[in-house]
Amino acid sequence: MTPRELGYRWPAEWEPHAATWLSWPHKEASWPGKFEPVPGIFVEMVRALVPGERVEILAGDPVRAEHVRALLRAGGVPLDRVALHDVCTDDAWIRDHGPIFLRARDGSAAPSPLLATDWGFNAWGRKYPPWERDDAVPPQVARLVGAPVVSAGMILEGGSIDGDGEGTLLTTEACLLNPNRNPELDRAAIEQRLRDHLGVERILWLGDGIVGDDTDGHVDDLTRFVAPGVVVTAVEDDPRDENYALLQENLTRLRHMEDAKGRRLEIIPLPMPPAVVHEDTRLPASYANFYVGNAAVLVPVFGGTNDGRALDVLRRLFPDRRIVGIPATDLVWGLGACHCLTQQQPAA
Repeated sequence: MTPRELGYRWPAEWEPHAATWLSWPHKEASWPGKFEPVPGIFVEMVRALVPGERVEILAGDPVRAEHVRALLRAGGVPLDRVALHDVCTDDAWIRDHGPIFLRARDGSAAPSPLLATDWGFNAWGRKYPPWERDDAVPPQVARLVGAPVVSAGMILEGGSIDGDGEGTLLTTEACLLNPNRNPELDRAAIEQRLRDHLGVERILWLGDGIVGDDTDGHVDDLTRFVAPGVVVTAVEDDPRDENYALLQENLTRLRHMEDAKGRRLEIIPLPMPPAVVHEDTRLPASYANFYVGNAAVLVPVFGGTNDGRALDVLRRLFPDRRIVGIPATDLVWGLGACHCLTQQQPAA
C-alpha cells in the first residue's frame, strides 16, 4: 500500500515540529573561496531555532562533531537542545537529500504516527559528484527518529516542492520535468507518484526558476505557501532585470490556480533582492528561501534595500514567530540559503 492509502499526509512547514535537521557544512568546494564564514552562519541558524525546537545535526564523525559542539558553545547555543549524529554526507543541502516526513492523518489507521519517505537523490541531475552518501541519508535519519521508511522510487529534491498541508503541492516544470531527473516518467506518472507518496490531491505547476539556480528551478526560490490557500511569490519590480519576465509569467499562472479545496489562491507579492553577483556569476538570491520553525522564521537577507520590505511581509504573515534575518550574501555563493539547508521533522 502507498503512504496515501495507509493514511499519511505531508504536513505544512508551519505545523508543529519535533525538530529541525541540518547537515553540517564541510565541502569547501560548495563555497569556493567563501567557506570560512559558512559554519558561523549555521551557528546563527541553530541559535535562532533552539528556543522553539530541537536541532538534529548530521556531523559526519566524532571529530567533526566535537568541532561543531565547540562552535555552538562559543556561539551561546544551549547544547541540551542540540543532538549531533555520526552520519556522513557529501554536502550540506539536507532539504534536497534528507527524508520528507509524513504524519498520520487524524483518525487514520496508519501503522505509525510518522513516516519517512526516501526519494532518490542524484545531485540535481548528476551535476556535482559524489552524491552517494547524501542519497543514503534518509533511511539513516529514519532509524535515528524511529520511524518507518518507504522508498518512492523517483528522483526528487525537497526544495522542488512546497505544500499547504491540506493536499495541495506546488512545483515547477523546469525541475520536475527535466530529463536529468526521471526521464522514464512523464508528467502524469510524476503527479501520480507525488499523490501516492505524499498524500496530496492537487499538483500546481509553475514554469521556470530564477536566474542562477543550478537546481533547474526549485520552487522554494519562487513561491511558498504561508497558510492554506495563501502563497507568497517572488516578484521583480524592475522590467530590465532578467528575472522580471519569468516571475511575471509565474504570477500569471498563480492567478488562475485553485488549491485542493477549490479555493482561488490568495497571492502576496514578495520583493526580490537586488542582483547578487560574485565572480561575474548571478546568484539565486531570493527571500522566498525562508524556513518556518516553531518559534522563528529564518529569512535570507543580502544587505540590500529590499531586506526590510521582505522581513515586514513575513512578519505580518507569521505574527506569532520571530522573523530572523540570516546574512546570506556569502551563503548563496553555495547556490542556496536557509530553506535549502533545513528539513523539518513534524511533531508526531
